Amino acid sequence: QVQLVESGGGLVQAGGSLRLSCAASGRTFSSYSMGWFRQAPGKEREFVAALSWNGARTYYADPVKGRSTISRDNAKNTLYLQMNSLKPEDTAVYYCATARPGENLYAPSTYEYWGQGTQVTVSS
Repeated sequence: QVQLVESGGGLVQAGGSLRLSCAASGRTFSSYSMGWFRQAPGKEREFVAALSWNGARTYYADPVKGRSTISRDNAKNTLYLQMNSLKPEDTAVYYCATARPGENLYAPSTYEYWGQGTQVTVSS
């Protein structure tokens, strides 16, 4: 069992930045590949970014590529998502999740444990 708690969301103006954090507890955090997803009202949950268990490989969705950086600190059991040049269309609830090994990191079905989410609102 893994517990995930996201933080760092909030209200920001377009062009601003936020750093989301995901604190993990329970089973060994460093053994999991991790991902960030988001869900806007009336829309399906969508992939944002993912990171391999050792941080060697990163994956980004096209809408955030070049504006976001996913990282992890295994010593602190924490996953991060730095988001810059935020746009109103980035407004959503952001979730972190742990991935099952050896599967497609872009698909929500790959992920086993999810946090409760943190709201990001970008005003124009």
